[in-house]
Amino acid sequence: MSGSVSKKVVIVTGSARGIGAGIAADLAEKGAHVVIADLNADAARATAFKISDRGGSAIAVAVDVASRRSVKALIDETVSHFGRLDVMFNNAGISQTCPFLEVTEEDFDRIMKINGLGVLIGTQEAAKQMIAQGDGGKIINTASIAGKQGYPLFAHYCASKFAVVAITQAAARALAEHKITVNCFGPGVVKTELWEQLDREFMEHGLTQKPEQAINEFSQSILLGRVSLPKDITGVTSFLASDASDYVTGQTVMVDGGMVLI
Repeated sequence: MSGSVSKKVVIVTGSARGIGAGIAADLAEKGAHVVIADLNADAARATAFKISDRGGSAIAVAVDVASRRSVKALIDETVSHFGRLDVMFNNAGISQTCPFLEVTEEDFDRIMKINGLGVLIGTQEAAKQMIAQGDGGKIINTASIAGKQGYPLFAHYCASKFAVVAITQAAARALAEHKITVNCFGPGVVKTELWEQLDREFMEHGLTQKPEQAINEFSQSILLGRVSLPKDITGVTSFLASDASDYVTGQTVMVDGGMVLI
């Protein structure tokens, strides 16, 4: 059935909370078998339990996306449990508020290792499994408005998300012969735990004076007039995971309420 994700085996990294948890829950509700992969094993188990308790199919696996050995183990466990891998969401990522002139080498390396290298490793290892299966697959990476625009308080984060877009395009070209599509989606301001962290960091830097001031001010350019929630993202992510997107590859689909027009 066109647009269906039913019975597909899907890994979502960084899915114990936030956007990733929303993606995984939506896919499970639509009949997919989902793997909640996260550095926080306890939180991953709790999220998988919630999905299972609602009748969905989910397991939890601890993973460090910046470790190839850990990612290989994640895919091995997925295949051992569900028999195959159809869709890989490289969603795990971190951010940090930091004025441009204060970004250190350590700041840059930490974010690039998870957000950039983590996507490269996840894409490579998922592709190897899909190639071995012989019938294609889908790899979907989480980009951002920060993958299309540079913001002075998030220079290193922006660099990492531009890297996600570049890796996605390169992988789409490299893997097309194996019937593997590679795309990414670009959220804007999503009201999750990550923005609670950024909100605190804005106040710590003296950039704002009260809670939620940062997210409210940063959201002024959203054409649709409000910040998003994970449920605003899942229409696009379920489409990219389904066979309805079989002829789409190498693209960044913006899901930002009109913050960045490209």
